Amino acid sequence: MKPNEAKTAVAHLVEERVPLFLWGPPGIGKSSIVRQIAEEKGIGFVDLRLSLLDPTDLRGIPFFDQQAHKAVWAPPAFLPDGSVAEGILFLDELNTAAPMVQASAYQLILDRKIGEYELPEGWAIVAAGNRESDRGVVYRMPAPLANRFVHLRMQSDPAQWRRWATERGIDPAIVGFIAARPDALFMFDATSSHRSFATPRSWEYVDKILKSTPEAELLMPLIAGSIGEELAAEFLSWRAAAKDLPDVEALLEGETCGIPEDPNALHVLASMILQRIDADTPKERLEYLLAYLMELPPEFSVMIVKELQHKGVLLEKSPRFKTWIQKFAYLLT
Repeated sequence: MKPNEAKTAVAHLVEERVPLFLWGPPGIGKSSIVRQIAEEKGIGFVDLRLSLLDPTDLRGIPFFDQQAHKAVWAPPAFLPDGSVAEGILFLDELNTAAPMVQASAYQLILDRKIGEYELPEGWAIVAAGNRESDRGVVYRMPAPLANRFVHLRMQSDPAQWRRWATERGIDPAIVGFIAARPDALFMFDATSSHRSFATPRSWEYVDKILKSTPEAELLMPLIAGSIGEELAAEFLSWRAAAKDLPDVEALLEGETCGIPEDPNALHVLASMILQRIDADTPKERLEYLLAYLMELPPEFSVMIVKELQHKGVLLEKSPRFKTWIQKFAYLLT
């Protein structure tokens, strides 16, 4: 299931308070999409890393109630207390937790209560974890616990990731590189002994490394520490070849700009244009952009226009768009 599809499915199940388990390899954004759902709905969000908990941390600590003359359990402060009416209790890394912790979580998931604690009515339970084949330390989930969840399997998708990265302002060189090498977005090999490998999460680290403007001699080891040496060398070589680009702002002001010949540069240029243009861009600037796109190699021109339409940019209202359609109609059928 692609990230956008997984996000939509999770949102539906959260509405109905149906417990679900989101499976997927490391670094593809499982926890991120659950947090985004909570933020977009304006509801509470509690993230519990069960692999860091002891069984008593989840169940609470017993103490003697002198008035009732019995032992009761003091629920942990990190569980939702009802002060927020609706929310998501996110049990991350559930299948990496020790069996005794899973047993404690079992009662919370099955009965929505544990010890003296009861989960507020408006809260949904979402769990996530890596697959057993992902070289992580995982414990097989007991069948009764597994049967309590709806299970969704999530995978990375380069096209969706590029759109997200463009909206987030990820370095255009990264977005362009993934456009040219979609397989480089996720290169996890469970049989490899390498500690660093490419995932959507590690490419975000590369973006932060580039934005920190490190010294030239540090760039390679820092990026290699995020995505691995071989891919880091390929990315930096690709980035160097694509650095001579036209000024996008000048292009949108109607100034004459050259067309890069290097396909690598064209991928980066496409990413820069997509980051600069949105639904509020004035018509005059769109006219200048379409005039420039008329001169680009056809596959890049069509790719940029399709991505702009996906962002909600109404190119159809531009007089020049009809001319563009006539020129590239053979690629649109």
